[in-house]
Amino acid sequence: MNRSNLPETSVMYRALVDRDPSFEGIFVVGVKTTGIFCRPTCPARKPNLENTEYFANVKEALALGYRPCKSCHPMELYGQPPAWLKPLLAEVDRDPSLRLKDADLRARGIDPARIRRWFKKHHGMTFQAYLRSRRLNEAFGRIRHAGKVIDSAFDIGYDSLSGFNEAFKKATGFVPSRSAQQNVVIVTRILSPLGPLFAGATDDGICLLEFTDRRMLETQITRLRKLLGAEFMPGRNEHFDNLDAQLGEYFAGTRRRFDLPLVMPGTDFQRMTWEQLRSIPYGQTRSYREQAVAVGNPNAVRAVARANGDNRIAIIVPCHRVIGTDGSLTGYGGGLWRKRFLLDLERGVTGKTGLI
Repeated sequence: MNRSNLPETSVMYRALVDRDPSFEGIFVVGVKTTGIFCRPTCPARKPNLENTEYFANVKEALALGYRPCKSCHPMELYGQPPAWLKPLLAEVDRDPSLRLKDADLRARGIDPARIRRWFKKHHGMTFQAYLRSRRLNEAFGRIRHAGKVIDSAFDIGYDSLSGFNEAFKKATGFVPSRSAQQNVVIVTRILSPLGPLFAGATDDGICLLEFTDRRMLETQITRLRKLLGAEFMPGRNEHFDNLDAQLGEYFAGTRRRFDLPLVMPGTDFQRMTWEQLRSIPYGQTRSYREQAVAVGNPNAVRAVARANGDNRIAIIVPCHRVIGTDGSLTGYGGGLWRKRFLLDLERGVTGKTGLI
């Protein structure tokens, strides 16, 4: 296990004993004597230090055979910003031009090392990098909608146009004056009971939805960047609120079909395969061979499997509904435990996996 982003064991154990909410999202703890893993704030009786094992995320705990605690429900919205961080994120949302030094964070009662660690873990960037991206994304939106470069630069707090141009190009790969012609994929994090999802959208619709711990995520981003001729930037997109709402309804068991515009560039065969995935009814499955027949080529079982693996929009384009001919669960980039969860959810089976 990679512990490079975790605090010292003594610090985590003290947080567990104190039920310290500021450590929510930083670690989960496995209890060796029970085989259960918990949040730092779990109300259950605390184990002895020698009986605890610490993990950076739910996936690591599950991989070693731990089961989620029924008292603190660590699977529910794992990765949600902890209470100590929410006011600061709200402040940034109100003013994307905000600049905060370590001293400013300490003045707000926030340890700069802790917020840096949280952002590196959940966003893959430091908090300062996040602030820079928000400022640049705000400027991009203004420029793209006919704003003047120099006005946008000064409005978001840059002291010189040259400094703004340099920072903007470093972050996006193009100069501000080309913003109106440049395609951009806006990305964000969507929470789910199975862990956070990395979502991407253009003006035309959702183009990316992957679990943040999927190994193929960086490859998918690279491919999308090339296919769409686009750069990736964090921020807001009009499609994200609808995506978040519909995913919430899906996991609550009240939505069976998604009604979202999708952007799915690929080969003719890939697009045909992905459309056939969307035709598999909720609560049902199809074998890879049946999927090959559906796309009109019964001998293309392996090609269908590759196209399924290249699907960039999890859950909505339901590649989890394709299984082995013998009924086995195979080939899901988000992990077979997630595939089992999704299929059980759609079949109305609760409690069978121990996750719902």
